[in-house]
Amino acid sequence: MNTNEQTLLVRASIGLHVFAAGAVTMQPSWWPMALTTLVADHAVITAAGLWPTSTLLGSNLRSLPARAVARGEVALTIDDGPDPDVTPRVLDLLDTLGVRATFFCIGTRVLAHPQLARDIVRRGHAIENHSHIHRHDFSLLGPGAYDREIGAAQHAIADTVGVAPRFFRAPAGLRNVFLQGALARQDLTLTSWTRRGFDTVRRDPRRVTARLVDGLAAGDILLLHDGHAARGDAGIPVIVDVLPPLVEALRARALKPVTLMEGSQ
Repeated sequence: MNTNEQTLLVRASIGLHVFAAGAVTMQPSWWPMALTTLVADHAVITAAGLWPTSTLLGSNLRSLPARAVARGEVALTIDDGPDPDVTPRVLDLLDTLGVRATFFCIGTRVLAHPQLARDIVRRGHAIENHSHIHRHDFSLLGPGAYDREIGAAQHAIADTVGVAPRFFRAPAGLRNVFLQGALARQDLTLTSWTRRGFDTVRRDPRRVTARLVDGLAAGDILLLHDGHAARGDAGIPVIVDVLPPLVEALRARALKPVTLMEGSQ
């Protein structure tokens, strides 16, 4: 997948900037119209970056390819770890359920808990890149900052577990036009999701599960969290209570959870 390919929206935006500059040069009195056009253009570009599953700014893996659909596969992805309290419980559950998952890990957390990161891989799961520090201003960064943030996580994960990530998920899915180039330089594929349970804010496991299984189908990429996980009334991380009924629902539909790499082959 060519993550550096410019989309129609990006090409149109570049064209508008060139046109506006030329128009104002030839006729300075046109500057209010040119400015209004560029403000509208930037508003559209910004909105596209705030839409996590959008492909308007470039390629974005939102579901598994057709060959995975034909095999009845889905991808279970787990974000924001590793977490020393939650991740071990999730790993034990996945072992019990006989399920493999993809963990989108934060670079600094991998460095803080290297043995836990290695345990994720040792137990048959995959670790992918979820940025180095999970910056809240990620969608405002420029090309150089993206290179540093993504590259630092890439090195932290590869050096710790011995396998370089191939997929990247932006913090909260937010980004801007500079991300695609940074991903191309790291040979990473932007990945979002088909459905999510909002398990960082919703404390009721039943509601989270219901949202994930509603319309569940082959090819889906499901999103849960071990880091920043919300906790139910008993203090149990929501993901711990969600995984058993979620896997039961998958099996009832004859769906097989796989890692993103497995589903992409």
